[in-house]
Amino acid sequence: MSDQIPLCRQLRGIFFFRLSAEYNNKVACMKLLRLFPAIIIPGLFLFTSCSQPSVQKTAPSSIYSDDIGRTVQINEIPQRIISLSPSNTEMVYALGLQDKLVGVTSYDNYPPEAKNKTVVSDFSTIDMEKIVNAKPDIVLADSIQQKDTIPALEKMGITVYAMTPTSMDGVFNDLKVLGQITGKIKEADMLVASLTARVQAVTDKTAKLTATEKPRVLFVTWYDPIWTAGSDTMIQSMIDRAGGINIAADLNGYATISLESVIQRNPQVIIVTNSMGDQHTVLDYIKANDQFKATDAVKNGKVYEIDADIFGRTTPRIVDGLETLMKLLHPELEK
Repeated sequence: MSDQIPLCRQLRGIFFFRLSAEYNNKVACMKLLRLFPAIIIPGLFLFTSCSQPSVQKTAPSSIYSDDIGRTVQINEIPQRIISLSPSNTEMVYALGLQDKLVGVTSYDNYPPEAKNKTVVSDFSTIDMEKIVNAKPDIVLADSIQQKDTIPALEKMGITVYAMTPTSMDGVFNDLKVLGQITGKIKEADMLVASLTARVQAVTDKTAKLTATEKPRVLFVTWYDPIWTAGSDTMIQSMIDRAGGINIAADLNGYATISLESVIQRNPQVIIVTNSMGDQHTVLDYIKANDQFKATDAVKNGKVYEIDADIFGRTTPRIVDGLETLMKLLHPELEK
């Protein structure tokens, strides 16, 4: 594009130079008219091409492998998208595809504009009629829907791609694949590069911490019994990167842990998620239970409540969660 601009100016200069120099010369004017097609038409073309912004028209590859191991064939860039999970909806918005979003779930609340979209599901119960009527080119599903919903949609000839990343790298990969599918490759690459740089900024600060400088952390997602995040979870990865030690790392996935075990392991920091519509919160439970007073976390006032959506959804906002977690565990690193 940059090589065309000088040529545009050259053509324009040639034309106006000849016009002024041979203005009164009828013969020259006739010559100039003969030069018109050779000079002006290409010049106009170049002026137009110089001024037009580049448009990404990359067609998607035909075959993709989704997060639940399915092979999905996509023949053209989808123009109508349905999301069957809040996380997928956030991914769609993150790539600027909201104008193509024609269906969401009743739990989709971020960004706030998502609440204005047509609801086709309450996440577990799918309204097939609404989905069919929306005429989607693609449905972005969740692993929870792989048993019944995804097969049912496929039987109706609807293309379904499942996105259920379990790690930050998985989130970044899904963003890139979604960018390929929707023709937003550049946008996805730029977003992933930005997110990766932010993660690196956190790990650069926490990498130098010694084992004794890393606080013991309990992450509580629900109570009575206490539910926590063990190994092979996004939370485990975040605690590691934020410079903490997960006291439930010996548990597999999201699991229950006894109060006695919590007291014995003595967390120095307790992170709790806010409840989803429940009038009693996890924080209330901990404050009301005198046994928690034996932990260093309660003694030192290091019990923190965080946004469950930011930490629980596998979206670009997970990096916001990582940065928040590092500030809670190591406020000294922000100085």
